[in-house]
Amino acid sequence: MNAPVKTHCPYCALQCGMTIGRQGTEITITPRTDIPANAAGALCQKGWTAAELLTNGERLTSPLLHGEPVSWEVALDYVAARLSGITAEHGPDAVAVFGGGGLTNEKAYLLGKFARVALRTSQIDYNGRFCMSSAAAASIRAFGMDRGMPFPITDLAGADVILLAGGNPAETMPPFVRHLDGARLIVIDPRRTPTAKLAWLHLQPTPGTDLALALGLLHLVIAEELVDEAYIEERTSGFDAVRTSLAAWWPERVERITGVPVPRMREAVRALAAASSAYVLTGRGAEQHAKGTDTVTAFVNLALALGLPGRQGSGYGCLTGQGNGQGGREHGQKADQLPGYRKIDDPAAREHVAAVWGVPPEDLPGPGRSAYELLDALGTPEGSRAMLVFGSNPVVSAPASAHVADRIRALDLLVVCDVVMSETAALADVVFPVTQWAEETGTMTNLEGRVLLRRQAVEPPAGVRSDLEVIAGLARRLGHDFADEPGKVFEELRRASAGGAADYSGITYERIADETGVFWPCPEPEHPGTPRPFLDSFATPDGRAVFVPVEHRPPAEEIDEDYPVYLTTGRVLAQYQSGAQTRRIASLTKAAPEPYVELHPDLAERLKIEAGDQVLVTSRRGEGRGVARISDAIRSDTVFMPFHWEGANRLTNPALDPVSRMPEFKVCAVRVERDI
Repeated sequence: MNAPVKTHCPYCALQCGMTIGRQGTEITITPRTDIPANAAGALCQKGWTAAELLTNGERLTSPLLHGEPVSWEVALDYVAARLSGITAEHGPDAVAVFGGGGLTNEKAYLLGKFARVALRTSQIDYNGRFCMSSAAAASIRAFGMDRGMPFPITDLAGADVILLAGGNPAETMPPFVRHLDGARLIVIDPRRTPTAKLAWLHLQPTPGTDLALALGLLHLVIAEELVDEAYIEERTSGFDAVRTSLAAWWPERVERITGVPVPRMREAVRALAAASSAYVLTGRGAEQHAKGTDTVTAFVNLALALGLPGRQGSGYGCLTGQGNGQGGREHGQKADQLPGYRKIDDPAAREHVAAVWGVPPEDLPGPGRSAYELLDALGTPEGSRAMLVFGSNPVVSAPASAHVADRIRALDLLVVCDVVMSETAALADVVFPVTQWAEETGTMTNLEGRVLLRRQAVEPPAGVRSDLEVIAGLARRLGHDFADEPGKVFEELRRASAGGAADYSGITYERIADETGVFWPCPEPEHPGTPRPFLDSFATPDGRAVFVPVEHRPPAEEIDEDYPVYLTTGRVLAQYQSGAQTRRIASLTKAAPEPYVELHPDLAERLKIEAGDQVLVTSRRGEGRGVARISDAIRSDTVFMPFHWEGANRLTNPALDPVSRMPEFKVCAVRVERDI
């Protein structure tokens, strides 16, 4: 294909617009200026180098059976026969499906249908459970609907003050920062990250205490009579119970727990309350905890007390991480959901979706295990004996990842669809080589709920098929006729989502192209889409946002004599997720070549560690190694490791949030020593 093609970046949830063209034999990338996420023509380092993904010499181009190349027919026949045999002997739930937040809406939809119709298994979840499930749960109980940012990203440019709890977009999605330029930025983070360095005010809490800090901030809002009483009376319910629950969270107590000085807390709440336009945003740092749902709820309560959500120019939002983290959970990959963001145990939802799929509602399975619980049970008498993995690399990305790898090795059958030989694919019985972003067409839903069209721009390598073709090929061998062309799958998705919270039925490829994206819900072709869904009312039964009382509790694992240091994890600018893509790009590997351990100078001195030393970090679950980086940007009781390489997630704690089932990635107790 020689004509330039408008499409979108393969990485984060901004889904920056780009045009792919050619200069001779070279594939070129040019930023688009018609997509609001990067309308200034910005791309990050990853976006600029994305063309190298398309020419990478490590691409898989043939199905592998026990490591040996075979034809597609042999591989598909083998997998279908094994799945049928395992199901016949052990029941449908003996087969699990694990998806990814980077899959297109079409893939996410067809994968959910495949699990429930062709396999009839309840055991399906995806790595988005590790991304923003806590924020989703908190938004649903407060607003009745989960849409990461229920307003266009461009609204942020008009803000006076923005509070960002646990996000580092300067590294994770750099073009996003351009939308923050005009605001006084308040950043909550245990590290002085590149984002925190841009902040007007940086609050640096002890890891695992964000919830206490949010309670303290709301206590001050009430104590200093900064509450928007008229808004609360008109648009919310439940505030009296929250007001009562906050009596014990006086600021001096919060300072003792969090380490954040009281004067800084007062500065933050006074700035938010005085602003005519203000936003409260949360990221993974606040959400990836065993109390993540309650932590986000506390920040939502803060936003509600100040009268922010549901007003143009103000609000609460969540910074989604993965490219299709929003759309990926709306259409069926999540263990408890059906297309359109319907609950799988809702009889009306089951009836509607079953009619679209042409099966009796009673044939659809019920809710299954969440992501970590699914992985933890693999190969056990109670768990699945086979697993199919699409768009994910849990051997690197799951918490307690060494244990997860052991569970994966215990399977009777592992099937992985991937572009390259990831760490998870290396353990597979069968590997299917599949197309990637610019080699296929499909829709993505970015962090603001805007449905975008990724267009095919180049031909895939010979021997490669799309995930849709893999799913449909297996379904056909199991007795079901599934569409495998993206446009046809999307037309079916539209019908399946109709009437649901995430209603895409009025969205078409043509509309997306003409309008550079359409906001859901969009229930009819004539509907303009819904960029700001809460302006008139919230999606609760009475139209009011709900305050929910929450209480702080310590991390699931406190530091002690044996493990005296906190570990927190996160991303770096030049790498993405498990690194399966970015670690194969030469310029990105040069910029971020290896895992590292960031230590405060005081901690490094106590441990006799110098910059450049190899450091061994040990938790109750495993070991990780990295090169020492000495920095006063981190607390002296905390170390940081990026999770793009094997190591960091061998350490992390799989303790789960009781509501969202999110693991506690962001804090655990470790021992740190020079690796001799």
